[in-house]
Amino acid sequence: MTEREVKLDATTLRGLAHPLRVRILGMLREDGPATATTLAERLGQSTGATSYHLRILANYGFVVDDPERNVGRERWWKAAHKSTRIESDDDLPPAEAEGYLRAVAAQYADRVDRYLDEMASLPREWRDPATISDWRLRLTVEEANELNEAIFELAERYRREDDDVPYPDGAERVGLQVQILPFPAAGEEER
Repeated sequence: MTEREVKLDATTLRGLAHPLRVRILGMLREDGPATATTLAERLGQSTGATSYHLRILANYGFVVDDPERNVGRERWWKAAHKSTRIESDDDLPPAEAEGYLRAVAAQYADRVDRYLDEMASLPREWRDPATISDWRLRLTVEEANELNEAIFELAERYRREDDDVPYPDGAERVGLQVQILPFPAAGEEER
């Protein structure tokens, strides 16, 4: 069974310090196990490139072999964790942390684009709960932390990704993206 979460540190962050690795890991988490060839086709990359990046992800513990699917020379990979967490930490190399977060943000933007491309073909009942919304808030640091924790707690109530837990009838895959983006200097200009 796949572990729930991995927390990035200065060492493991190096393993994700490339946009293609972030995309590969995201695909393995979202679509399930795949070969380097399958990933190359989906990503428009060469098999050599995806194979190389899979090996680096494996070296850092982000992906593992899927022995149930490996047949002959065909090597299947799966994500070792359901999610990745990066927290503010003075020990994280700033350039690598920024590179990782930019790759994640690009992946989020791609997901929104994919949703917009498919939105018109969604059944009506699935269009109603969908939203792309934002709010302008004025929060203290404590309130921002409280909001962050409340969002995570709420999302955990609905998280059903374990293979041995049955989904309710009618359950479909839903992406929830959250960004809490402080702009403290901008707040001073608005006063």
